[in-house]
This record gives sequence, structure tokens and C-alpha cells, in this order.
Amino acid sequence: MSDDGGHLVEDCIFCKIIRGEIPSFKVFEDDQTFAFMDINPINPGHALVIPKFHAENLYATPDEWFGPTMATVRRVATAVDKVVQPEGMNLLQANGPGAKQSVFHLHMHIIPRSADDGATMNWELVPGDMDAIGALAEEIAAAVE
Repeated sequence: MSDDGGHLVEDCIFCKIIRGEIPSFKVFEDDQTFAFMDINPINPGHALVIPKFHAENLYATPDEWFGPTMATVRRVATAVDKVVQPEGMNLLQANGPGAKQSVFHLHMHIIPRSADDGATMNWELVPGDMDAIGALAEEIAAAVE
């Protein structure tokens, strides 16, 4: 069910985050995108970027929303790299149950990595320390250029 001319849907958790109905640790927002910390982080600095347009996955996302989403991914990943200073960074975007997509709204994971962190492609959700996530969100938000 649409509430704004087709861009967002009523029961999508990410659409609710965009509308401010569910709290998040926002690190960046513009007219077309929203970036926030993952509250089940693989590593410190794990963030998500979503378009402010509800599309189930990569395939359903119109180009006019995908391009700005990827530009925000680069911006936020650069800020995460600056603040966290990881050995590397994974960008992960899952499509469908076989890829373990858990929220059916296009989203890109920005995942800081170290060579020995033990992270695998599919991970179990383990709640993080909300105070630490919030503090890191503030640092990353301040570093977004």
C-alpha cells in the first residue's frame, strides 16, 4: 500500500525507517537516499544505504533511483573507511531468499573488513551494542562529505 504516490509502502521496515516510524542511527540523507547503521553489524561501521523508493530488489529498481543510491554508497563507504580505517571493505547487495535477502527493499551493505574477522557471505544476526552503534553513527555522519 502506497502512502506517497508510489514511492514507499505501508508495511516495509525500511520504508518505515525512512518515514521515521522506526528509529535508526542515520548517517546520511538526501532527497533520494537514506543511510543508517546496521543494528546487527558484522563488524563496527556496518552501514546500509537504501533508496527512498520502494523496490523489492536490484531488478525492480528504476535507474533514476539506482544511480543516486550507488552515489550515496560511495559517499558513506568513504566516510566509514575514514572513521573505522578497516583493512578492506565489502559492498553486499542481496536479491532473493537464496542470497539471504531478509528485507525486500533494495539495500546495499557497507561492511568494513579485516583479513582475520571470520565473516562469511551469509551471517547470523547478532544484535550489537546500541550505544556503540549510535556513537559510531555520529562519527560516520560527521565524516560524510
